[in-house]
Amino acid sequence: MYYQIMVHMARTADTATTYKVKIHTNNGYRYASTQPLIVDPERTSGRNKHKRIHWGTLDDDMKFHPNNNYIMASPEERAKLIFPDDWDMSEAKALPSERKAGRPSASQEEDNNRLYGDIWLLEQVAIRTGLKDDLVKAFNGNKEIVDAILSIAMYQVANGGSFNRIAHWQRIEKLPFTRPLVAPFITKLTQSITEENRMNLFRLRAARVEDGDLCAVDSTSRSAYGHTLADIKWGKNKERLPLEQTNEVVVYDLKTHMPIYYRTFPGNIPDSRTIETILTDLKHAGFPNIVLITDRGYESLRNLEKYILEGQALIMWIRVKQSVALNRIREFGNFSHAPEGMEIDEESRLYYRQYDLDYKVDVRQGCTKDSDRLKLNLYFDPVKRSEQLMQLDIDIKRQRDSLTQLKAEAYPMDDDATLKRCYSYFDITLNKESRVIESFALNNKKVEETKLSSGFYANVTHAIDYTAMQASQAYALRDEQEKYFEQEKGPIGANRQRCWSEDGKNGRLFIYFVAMTLASHVKHVWNSTELKKQFCSFTEILDEMRPVRCIEHKGHAKHITPFVGKQLDIAKAFGFNIPEGCDAKYKSRKSREKKVGRPSKAKVVSEPKG
Repeated sequence: MYYQIMVHMARTADTATTYKVKIHTNNGYRYASTQPLIVDPERTSGRNKHKRIHWGTLDDDMKFHPNNNYIMASPEERAKLIFPDDWDMSEAKALPSERKAGRPSASQEEDNNRLYGDIWLLEQVAIRTGLKDDLVKAFNGNKEIVDAILSIAMYQVANGGSFNRIAHWQRIEKLPFTRPLVAPFITKLTQSITEENRMNLFRLRAARVEDGDLCAVDSTSRSAYGHTLADIKWGKNKERLPLEQTNEVVVYDLKTHMPIYYRTFPGNIPDSRTIETILTDLKHAGFPNIVLITDRGYESLRNLEKYILEGQALIMWIRVKQSVALNRIREFGNFSHAPEGMEIDEESRLYYRQYDLDYKVDVRQGCTKDSDRLKLNLYFDPVKRSEQLMQLDIDIKRQRDSLTQLKAEAYPMDDDATLKRCYSYFDITLNKESRVIESFALNNKKVEETKLSSGFYANVTHAIDYTAMQASQAYALRDEQEKYFEQEKGPIGANRQRCWSEDGKNGRLFIYFVAMTLASHVKHVWNSTELKKQFCSFTEILDEMRPVRCIEHKGHAKHITPFVGKQLDIAKAFGFNIPEGCDAKYKSRKSREKKVGRPSKAKVVSEPKG
């Protein structure tokens, strides 16, 4: 007897079904949604779940209105969605990422008359510096996200303040992003910015940096309102506020005058412990061999060895009380007006001398790596020396008088760290129980060391061929980065961390970086052209440009009002072409009659013979 066995094979899944968009009705609203299958690899029993994703809404005319999910999706992900043929997709096709090349049609849904001049200037800056193109590539061609990021960044540069006011500001000023920048959308936008987006932008910006560019490295503290952030630590709050803080490190290109890198660290980590992470990020982002300029916060033996192992070119300011500098100062002995053996620079009126240093770093057992052109540059300022010696006498007198009074009054003293900071030139003996001063004496060793180093300062260079004065002049350029932090906490309004989630904090830092890139270029043009004589600050340039309006009426092309007065000077200083028809000059459009036929040949005049 033969038995026929029926084998039921599972039906092959249709992959297109995942992307078919259907109508989902809920509470009277019609949503365009998909239901992809969510497979849980850890599930041992039961069915996998289908997740419903809403991509927008449908009105009575079957017109599709995209929502935030659709806008945040990449163009590749949108292309996978299969919409019914009878739906009106005009609004989705009007998005910048979907719009085809060519002049956009006049399809405004409402009449607008908004300020535009300052935003127009910042848009041109984003294009000129390549920032907009880099952002589009960093976000895989999603121009909607790029327009939203640029709009928020431009708001920070032109207006500052809390993000909660951007939606109202959009009704007054024309921004690249046309949809309302309300709080839920901004939250979702900032939380969607990933580490991949950040590193993609760094890689693209690295391609615009040249080998050997001088780049300053520094950090600043930012107080935070969010108590749940992982990086908030007390540290030393420079603003003396009862708030936790984070540290923000920025690498600033002194040639392009724009930031090229940023990272946040916990507030209690010293600068000297952050340089290894910074060098790793710069290497991973593909930055060329730039010359890093650091202050005394980054000096340490560990960092010096890291620089040597990585072959990193640098100019590092060091304390003259370090043995490498102090021993050479002792070699000068006693001198009258200047140490013997130091040369003088007529322009800066400084004495200087350069020393070759030899330093070997252990790579592994039995192998070492030599430093590359490691040099110590020592400088002496006789005027500064006299001022510091006078201040030393004043400090000693003030500290002695204060300690004498406190001892006489038997006043209990503060903690040891405060005593050491306030009375640095004295050794104080306290009663262990009452903490009352029993005796104090001048620390002669510290006083002599201070006298010895007065008027001197020093830096170290590695892997570069700089003279002592070239190194000093290059280090002086980092004053521009100090002003970067001033404008970040001032006009930009980024002096506080106004977020409570890690994703939101990282996204906001990304937007602040974009804003500071725009602001830094505007400030550099203002500082290096005739605009500095006309305006007190770079923000006044934006105020001057703001009255230019963009008028948009239904069914008509947009109209930009004329540029007049100083607005023309600003556009000329930046090298931007004024929009067509906005120039103050008028060219007649009168038609000229042309003669029929070929133009006559030019007459040839022969030279007389003889």
